[in-house]
Amino acid sequence: MIKIENLQKKYAGNWALRGISLQIAAGKVTGILGENGSGKSTLFKILAGVVRSSSGYMSIWGESIGVRTRRQTAYLPEVDPFYNWMQVGEQLQFLASFYAGWDWNKTYELLQFMGISKDARIGTLSKGQKARLKVISGFCWSNNLVLMDEPFNGIDPPSRKKILQAVFGEFRYGEQQAIVISTHLVSEVEEFIDDVVYLRDGEIALMGSAETLREQRSQSLSDIFAEVVA
Repeated sequence: MIKIENLQKKYAGNWALRGISLQIAAGKVTGILGENGSGKSTLFKILAGVVRSSSGYMSIWGESIGVRTRRQTAYLPEVDPFYNWMQVGEQLQFLASFYAGWDWNKTYELLQFMGISKDARIGTLSKGQKARLKVISGFCWSNNLVLMDEPFNGIDPPSRKKILQAVFGEFRYGEQQAIVISTHLVSEVEEFIDDVVYLRDGEIALMGSAETLREQRSQSLSDIFAEVVA
């Protein structure tokens, strides 16, 4: 379980996160939903150990954010983290050197499923293909936490479909893995989300079980988003 208590982050006098508290359970898909600038990416960067919080407490499976948690966290940022001059296979070999338990059989299965050649140069891939490659990089090794920051921004519908099939289908690891996905395109992920957190201006506007919120409010998650966040 991931525990977050009174988490705050301030950049140059501006608050990106304002004292948020929540828990993220293993074996579930948690949606962090909010408009651009709501604090989603900042939260992900802190969970991934990329930036430090200004105050508050966080733990991932009982451990404070640090080297050990980073080795068990797959962080898929909105910005492509790849080297355009590398071939796909070279890039994956480079990433595999940082993580224990890289599954090359699964890597080749995912490359085939995603329609990407290991010999392709990354600089020649489309934005949608790079988004697919990011998913491959997060699901080819045994990790406890996958952070997917705005995985559908600006990519084509076929790539969105492939990503959803891979993440929520046969390529997902077991019940101990938590998947946290941030997006403002709520309709794309609504059917897959177990728990939901709506962020607005760095604060939690609403959170709970996706099923419970739909029943209580007689609304879809998209409609709740429009009412609570937008």
